[in-house]
This record gives sequence, C-alpha cells and structure tokens, in this order.
Amino acid sequence: MKNDPVMVPYQVISSRLFDHSAESLFDAFADEEKLKQWWGPAGFTNTFQQFDFRPGGHWVHTMHASDGTAYENESKFLEIQRPHRIVFLHSGPVHVYTMTMASIAQGEKTKLVWTMNSENGGENEAMLGFIEAANQQNFDKLGALLG
Repeated sequence: MKNDPVMVPYQVISSRLFDHSAESLFDAFADEEKLKQWWGPAGFTNTFQQFDFRPGGHWVHTMHASDGTAYENESKFLEIQRPHRIVFLHSGPVHVYTMTMASIAQGEKTKLVWTMNSENGGENEAMLGFIEAANQQNFDKLGALLG
C-alpha cells in the first residue's frame, strides 16, 4: 500500500531587535498611513483598497515595484492581540501563506519575529529566497520610519 505524501509547510522566520516598544511596533502596523510607508521590500510603494484591522477583517492592497509592476495582495486578519501578536492569512493571488508577527520585550528593546508558513511547491517555493531578503528590507524601512 502506497502512503500519500505529507505536505510539510515551508517556514520563513525573520527577526530584528528594535530600539522601540512593542506598542510602537504594533502601532506602525495598525496605523494604515504608517503601514503604507514601510510595508514591502526596498523600492516598493503601496496603494490600499481596504484595511479593516480587526479579526476577520480584510486587507487588500497593491504593491508597486520601482519598475512599475503592480502586485495585487489579499489578506484576512485571523488574530490581533495588542501589542504583541498579529496573524493574517495572505490568500494571494500570487502566493499563499500565514504570517504571525510577534513582539517580544527584551529589556528596553523589542524583538520583532515574523513567521511565515506556506505549503510546499509551486509559487511558494519560488518566492522563498526572495521573501527572506524582502523581510529584512521591510525591517529596514520600519526602523527608518520609527527613527
């Protein structure tokens, strides 16, 4: 008897220690105007069509690359625990993943940890290398915004 393959999720964990409180990091995401300024890799800007920041709320936006390419994004917020945890399901249309954003106090600093889980194969596998670098660029932009 043949066993069916088990789908093991891909996981990307990115983190950065910030000289800011968990509350400041949370607010930089929860505030739509601030989020537009730092979300996405270097060279990207955002247009938000919908940002309903509550469990069950939807986040629909377009990320614009410096070459003019537009990338549509759709997500649904699954869990929000101010100021330490945000979980959303990015449902595409390009790649699908669940993002858990956790803020962990470390003295007067805060470690921000992003854990992205996606299924094996296809577009998710192709995005894996890009995502690791892009997340660090997101952190760079967040740090610049917070000063």
